[in-house]
Amino acid sequence: MKIIAIYSSKGGVGKTATAVNLSYSCARSGRKTLLCDIDPQGAAGYYYLINPKSNFNRKKFLKGDLAPFIRGTDFENLDLLPAHFSFRNLDLALDGQEGTGTELKRIFAGLKDQYDVLILDCPPNMTLLSENIIKAADLIVTPVIPTTLSILSFAQLVKLADKLEVKRKKLMAFFSMVDKRKNMHSDIIAKFGPKKMFLSSEVPYLADVEKMGLYRQPVAVSAPASSATISYEQLWQEVWRRGVQA
Repeated sequence: MKIIAIYSSKGGVGKTATAVNLSYSCARSGRKTLLCDIDPQGAAGYYYLINPKSNFNRKKFLKGDLAPFIRGTDFENLDLLPAHFSFRNLDLALDGQEGTGTELKRIFAGLKDQYDVLILDCPPNMTLLSENIIKAADLIVTPVIPTTLSILSFAQLVKLADKLEVKRKKLMAFFSMVDKRKNMHSDIIAKFGPKKMFLSSEVPYLADVEKMGLYRQPVAVSAPASSATISYEQLWQEVWRRGVQA
């Protein structure tokens, strides 16, 4: 089972839209896919019209018996483990666990024979949970808006990965919410785009992505002819190619 984390310490960069759309593309490619929402805001579950079961919480998650709480979506090959509001204290709970930042690896180990791909929608922070995410994931995909602060956030991720002695080839970034009418966007893409960790795929700033919150579907379902649909599919193909080679 390949674990792909959609992660950034910066909020508002398009993590959940990326997780939702990449999970849909992955499932549509024929791979058995689980989207796991570990952001207590629960936006991934909202997009897929799924709420957590009433008896699910942080304690159940940490025990690692996840199968009873996984929900099917309306799409073939795609299941969802929705977040619970108690996940807001996951860092505190992980701090009380024995181990060396590998608790998420243990939690997800029981799913390895059920799914081909596990995609994590991660909260925007840089904490003990972040360290667990970085160690558990086979690939870490980071949406980066072409702005100075977003670039800085990705640089901090690279620094943290180095501190944890995680190989840099696990890290991938792509430009999200791109508006080429803005000189800053064009300049930053020209400067950082050629760097090895940046994918060539870009996701434009489009209303079709924002309207996912209205339609509560992946953009490929709500707007199949949109350039955003094409962009997310190209992004998935590139992530998968890079991931197989990693």
